[in-house]
Amino acid sequence: MSKSNLKVYVLRLRPNQDLFKELDNFVKTNDLKSAFIMTCVGSLTKATVRMAFGGQDQNEVKIFQEHMEIVSLVGTLSSIGGHHLHISLSTKNGNVLGGHVFGEMNVFTTAEIVIGECEDLVFNREFDSESGFDELAVSPRI
Repeated sequence: MSKSNLKVYVLRLRPNQDLFKELDNFVKTNDLKSAFIMTCVGSLTKATVRMAFGGQDQNEVKIFQEHMEIVSLVGTLSSIGGHHLHISLSTKNGNVLGGHVFGEMNVFTTAEIVIGECEDLVFNREFDSESGFDELAVSPRI
């Protein structure tokens, strides 16, 4: 276990901005190497989500185009290691859907996001032969 200093950023997205692109731009512009989502509330009109084990294809991507509330956004962000984000959304009927953030995420009214960064660490991705995916690798920041 590593102990690290924490820095906090607050970001508010406006209607029609793409949540994923804006997070990616923010992380790269601020050179965040070990960031994570602390909280996010808001709404979307479009969400592109990769489903976990969707049928025969583990990488089934679904596009949802309706007004949805963001009930959860979690994950890690890194300007050098990439991002791994999952989202949960509530439809107008209160049904919840979710999965891996995979593409366009168009903001409806707002997205209020609090981002933390572990200032003494670096998040990267390394291939894990057991999972078959690039997984989180944490190292000290030099």
